[in-house]
Amino acid sequence: MEFFASTTKPLLIDLFAGCGGFSLGAHRAGFHVTTAFDNDPILSSSFEFNFPSTRHELRDVSGLRGDDLRTVAGGSVDGIFGGPPCQGFSDIGRRDRSDPRRRLLAHFYRLVAETGPTFFVMENVRGLAYRNARDELEGALTYVRDDYALFGPTILDAADFGAATARPRLFVVGVRKDRGDAILPEDIEAAKRPAATVRDAIGDLEGVIEVGERDGFDVWRIPDLAPTSDYARRLRAPDRLFTSHRTTAHAPNVVERFARVEPGGKDEVGRHPRLRWDGQCPTLRAGTGSDRGSYQSVRPIHPDYPRVITVREAARLQGFPDSHLFHPTVWHSFRMIGNSVSPIISEALFRVIAEKLYGERVPTAAFV
Repeated sequence: MEFFASTTKPLLIDLFAGCGGFSLGAHRAGFHVTTAFDNDPILSSSFEFNFPSTRHELRDVSGLRGDDLRTVAGGSVDGIFGGPPCQGFSDIGRRDRSDPRRRLLAHFYRLVAETGPTFFVMENVRGLAYRNARDELEGALTYVRDDYALFGPTILDAADFGAATARPRLFVVGVRKDRGDAILPEDIEAAKRPAATVRDAIGDLEGVIEVGERDGFDVWRIPDLAPTSDYARRLRAPDRLFTSHRTTAHAPNVVERFARVEPGGKDEVGRHPRLRWDGQCPTLRAGTGSDRGSYQSVRPIHPDYPRVITVREAARLQGFPDSHLFHPTVWHSFRMIGNSVSPIISEALFRVIAEKLYGERVPTAAFV
């Protein structure tokens, strides 16, 4: 479906693209993401499949210049967005000031300043606002304060925009002072929606049928008459097929332990939270790559079954459609989802921008 019918579709660039949660929201809101950059070949391995119309480049953002971005966009860039790596600022990590990933925050704002887009959107962990990191954020913002009207830094939660997961994150939205009006708190408030529940997100995945494999992915089908919520209906593929739903085979003692945890409670050993059908999923975390110890994130326990949730259940809770591919390996798929921006809050923010800056009220439609 084509949006921005009366004008040339604005061209956006995604920095730190990962598996594409941020890009997905931009596409849903009617923008065209012309190019996406990431230097991790594993975490962005499925990007080209999910976004065939976007040029995907494996490059280190710190080595890019504004001229590079204008070249790949074909001359001008309307918007830049991205979530610089957050591990160096996370409130559950070591917050090591020597972590080289922290410097990528300043490179994001440097590229905005060198490229001069109409707007930008940045996402990061809320720990970036803490006292021992706020100076780095304020220093990075000096690249853009003179030319851009800023909304934020502020904490926004994906659940407040209709997601089935609580995911508070820090956002900054900037609009060039000579090209449009600033995004205001009331613009963001108007975009908020009631949170979806765990049942809304994954309740229709009961009784699904495994139908085989495709390119290393397990493939499943939702039965014809499976009940569904509006939330799940928007996520379903037209053929009701999806991937990545194999369950984890836990040891018998773990199964017994998980079975004792009440919905809304927490496993006393592994600290796994158990989901409640009528609640929201806690923030899904990424774990670490092999270069940093290969630590797995703590995965929530299913509301009914004594097992952790599957990759597809995590994707549904985060707001990814069933057509979205991740990685054939469960560990890498959870890292992709845990590192991603929820497409639901991403779409909401880009819709605000579409209406505020371009006068476009993008119709709500099936997810792309």
